Amino acid sequence: MGGLEPYDAILVASYGGPDGPDDVLPFMRNATAGRGIPDERLVEVSGHYQLFGGRSPINERNAELVAALHAELGRLGVDVPVVIGNRNWHPFFAETLRELADAGARRVLVLLTAAYASYSSCRQYRENLADALAEAGVDLQLDKIGPYAESFGFVRANARAVTNALGAWDEEERSGVRVLFVTHSIPRAMDAASGPGGADGTYSAQHARVARRIMARVREEAGLEPDWEIAYCSRSGAPHIPWLEPDVNDRLEELAAQGVNRVLAVPFGFVNDHMEVVYDLDTQAAETAERLGLSYVRAATAGTDRAFVAELADRLLMRAAVARGEAEAPASERYLCPASCCGSGRPGGPTQPTICSERTS
Repeated sequence: MGGLEPYDAILVASYGGPDGPDDVLPFMRNATAGRGIPDERLVEVSGHYQLFGGRSPINERNAELVAALHAELGRLGVDVPVVIGNRNWHPFFAETLRELADAGARRVLVLLTAAYASYSSCRQYRENLADALAEAGVDLQLDKIGPYAESFGFVRANARAVTNALGAWDEEERSGVRVLFVTHSIPRAMDAASGPGGADGTYSAQHARVARRIMARVREEAGLEPDWEIAYCSRSGAPHIPWLEPDVNDRLEELAAQGVNRVLAVPFGFVNDHMEVVYDLDTQAAETAERLGLSYVRAATAGTDRAFVAELADRLLMRAAVARGEAEAPASERYLCPASCCGSGRPGGPTQPTICSERTS
């Protein structure tokens, strides 16, 4: 035995996005299901999709990641299907699970395109996959690798992106650049419930550790030590509910007032370019920076960076070895996903079944 046994396939699980203008409203209905938001409001808040022809870049970027991961596994002598399944658009989880079962799969390893632990980036996917199994009515066992934001490959990819992006300024200018690490905001209650518990497990604490490791790598490899901080984007929901701050646009205003005139935005909260990157950072934040007279550059996401893809392949192989009883995943590189892990922060918490990230039976 070896390779990816006992797994028959890899499911790359993602958020999904519309493929054209006619898809935007149905996609938004899926993404906000259960919230009772009228179509008129959904059309209003989804208007930014029309700036991109009604098409989210996430679908193409995910296809590239799937291809890169399949190629890397092939280089390691592993030949199994690597397929995409989405929470909110085709192919939906249930569609992909049926296709896998019809092709003879019985045990599938799941990789999320979300690197950090929180309700919306981990547990909700586990709940959705459990629901999709029931909807599909197929006999499949799904196991999931844990969050990987703090892994060497993800940190290395982002450090390389920071170093490359700093090259937009000459040596003298780089000394005044402010590095603004940006991630998706979440409600503070969800932040507190993220991870396996405790202050070190929160969504915000995870990001702080990753940012420090990225900058340590930049300092080690490139000898650069710009000032840095963390900001957030994509806040939504009722205004009276506290979310993680500061918003990236608000922080740009403050930095300009403080005399900072060069900003590097690093989307380290995202695995690849999707709407929160190309709209929130490349469009909104870029426009804010231009209005303020700031020199503004956006670094690349991890995407198909060779170190990142190699990391994902290694983790898949390690998870398979754990499932075979040949290895134990290092505790420092995984969350155990207990029943209380990554709660929504809402009173009562989630009650849906989940796909456990560490099940080996």
